[in-house]
Amino acid sequence: MEERLAAVQKVMEQVNRVILGKQAEVREIMLAFLADGHVLLEDIPGVGKTTLALAFSRAMQLDYRRIQFTPDVLPSDLTGFSIYRRDQEKFVYQEGSVFCNLLLADEINRTSPKTQSALLEVMEERRVTVEGVTRSVPDPFLVIATQNPVGAAGTQRLPEAQVDRFMVSLSVGYPDFDSELSLAMGISETSRLEGIEPVLGGEELREIQREICNVYLKESVARYLVELIRATRSHPSLERGGSPRATIALVRMARASAWLDGRSFVTPNDVAAQLPYVIRHRIRRKNTVRMEHTEKESIIGEVLASVKKPPVGKDR
Repeated sequence: MEERLAAVQKVMEQVNRVILGKQAEVREIMLAFLADGHVLLEDIPGVGKTTLALAFSRAMQLDYRRIQFTPDVLPSDLTGFSIYRRDQEKFVYQEGSVFCNLLLADEINRTSPKTQSALLEVMEERRVTVEGVTRSVPDPFLVIATQNPVGAAGTQRLPEAQVDRFMVSLSVGYPDFDSELSLAMGISETSRLEGIEPVLGGEELREIQREICNVYLKESVARYLVELIRATRSHPSLERGGSPRATIALVRMARASAWLDGRSFVTPNDVAAQLPYVIRHRIRRKNTVRMEHTEKESIIGEVLASVKKPPVGKDR
């Protein structure tokens, strides 16, 4: 475990050399990958989302692809299609963009619902069916999807059932002053990416993911976790709370958090720290609450305050 933990920490160190001042966000994305989940970035343009995905792919030796979603992107661009080859006198299947280890789906809300569904289906099933033939995508298969929260012109909002398939959501946001100053005075972005060394491989990542599944979850901590999710369903400011898929996601993220901290057991603090990332995109505020400009973060804070942490002694 120690060797693999050191390798994961080195991956984060290298990404942090490229994406300055975003250690917490880099850690959270790393946790989602360790938990075998997908990431939704709700962010403005120009904060380094593509560079972030590239840095992770290089440090973990993952086959990386990026697709820029526009209204004319078709499901077949993702899943693949067959084309007739005259030299072979037969139809030959051409793989789509999803046949990679790490896919950056940029501005996913700018394409049609049909194309969105094609991506979110493969995110869940890890396979595609084209012309009656089912093909598995590479393993591991991870998605970072982005959408711009500012401005809705020309966008197709993701249905909640589809948003629910992302394990976590977060925002990278602007760097702090010192980080942006270092960026302005430092070497070019291309040079920083070229300095990344491969640390992990795909098979090693899969082994870590399997190891994380065995991190111990005590029943009292599991009860605390479930009570938090259920509290979102009864909160007076929320029209809809977390689904059972949110419960599963929180378990996996809490286990990944414990593993990354070098522990073989989950603590209530692991659960509390991961709840905002897991639940933020899954809850829906009531219309009156949105009009009052009550932020989701304050509601999540109320949920955390309303559920008592179990007395587990020494954070166990």
